Amino acid sequence: MIPSREAASTVERLVSVQNLKFTYEGGIEALRGVSLNIDRGEYIAIVGGNGSGKTTLAKNFNGLLRPTSGTVTVKGRPTAQMGVAELARIIGYAFQNPDHQLFCSTVEEEIRFGPLNLGYSENEIGTKVERAIDAMNLGHVRMSAPLSLRLGERRRVSIASVVAMDPEVFILDEPTTGLDAEESRELMERLNSLNNDGKTIILITHDMKLVAEHAKRVVVMARGRMLLDSDPRGAFSDLDLIRQSNLEPPAVTLLSHRLSDYGIPQDIISPEELVLHVMRFGGGS
Repeated sequence: MIPSREAASTVERLVSVQNLKFTYEGGIEALRGVSLNIDRGEYIAIVGGNGSGKTTLAKNFNGLLRPTSGTVTVKGRPTAQMGVAELARIIGYAFQNPDHQLFCSTVEEEIRFGPLNLGYSENEIGTKVERAIDAMNLGHVRMSAPLSLRLGERRRVSIASVVAMDPEVFILDEPTTGLDAEESRELMERLNSLNNDGKTIILITHDMKLVAEHAKRVVVMARGRMLLDSDPRGAFSDLDLIRQSNLEPPAVTLLSHRLSDYGIPQDIISPEELVLHVMRFGGGS
């Protein structure tokens, strides 16, 4: 049985997946009976190596893909009964490569495109665009051509175009790929702010350091199946499971496991926490 956390009964369920299977043309089984629930306000990382099924799973949440069998429900309704525009109001998706989303002549036009096509009024569009530009710190490039920007800025534009649609759930596929440390830090701080404002964040990633620093729940996948649904500590305490998923544990996790014979816990997820335990062990203060 897959270890899983117990969902709180007082929160609203936004996405429910039951025995989801998905087979690509040519017979490639990408998902083999996945079940999980996602509630309002969660910060989830769906992790796994290439071919694990994590991106396929996320694309079934918002109707970019439709189940071969099983069910996906969003706010209690099967996605099979919902159109793409209706789902986009609830679940926004930022692709791994921002260039796959960008096609307008200016950043402002790019960010306007989503809410315009969802039928919002001009006043509502203006408000949503300004909020999105502010949320992603894009005011200085609002009249620039999106594809002329640096990768970090292009990624923020692609996310801002989702923010402007004001969905309840944000799915971000490998959001920090290609970014330097400062760009990654800035982007993740802005995602944390969205989560603090009540938005549900779903990261699709293989970067376990990113998971340790930001996610509150981890879904580990391999070969189209879900191996674990836990908090980060539960995920990082089992190195064999992480390696089954073709993931590389963070250095602090590897070190804590190597020091476990000296009384250091194996579920440490931050360097600061490791230092604290080492000081306690060594009699420091």
